[in-house]
Amino acid sequence: MIETGRLLLKEINENHVEDILRIRSNEFINRFVQRKSPKSNYDALQFILTIKENTRNNQTLYLGISLKDQTNLIGTICLWNFSEDRKTAEVGYELLPDYHRQGIMSEALEAVLDYGFNHLHLHKILAFTHRLNESSRALLLKQGFVLEEGRKDEENLKIEIFSLKKR
Repeated sequence: MIETGRLLLKEINENHVEDILRIRSNEFINRFVQRKSPKSNYDALQFILTIKENTRNNQTLYLGISLKDQTNLIGTICLWNFSEDRKTAEVGYELLPDYHRQGIMSEALEAVLDYGFNHLHLHKILAFTHRLNESSRALLLKQGFVLEEGRKDEENLKIEIFSLKKR
């Protein structure tokens, strides 16, 4: 668990099925994400079991975001897609629209970047974001990420790739 001023970034478990369903099936969030959204609690549970297994195998660090005074999750943030030498990883995040524009994701991302660089000893963190997702682009730039000009995601040409090197 990672604690910030307002937030708890915590392991996701079977008690979070409805929260994960609400977050990952949210149409506003999914306009910029290519994924198979869960349609039921069963789908959300399968996703949770998968990320728990991937976390156990050190393939991902996947955390739920909650406000300190609440138990429900309002978003998620993860480090995943680690390079073979474990020096580079990709960050991913999502937040329910009711919580946008409150600095919550800035706070969560700052904490996860710190964890990635200082506890996992990463040298570089990548972020892939849709070129029309202005909020995500602004968040990354605010945190010091740099657009990798000319680098493309061959699977989705609408994606821009940003990177942040350890300071």
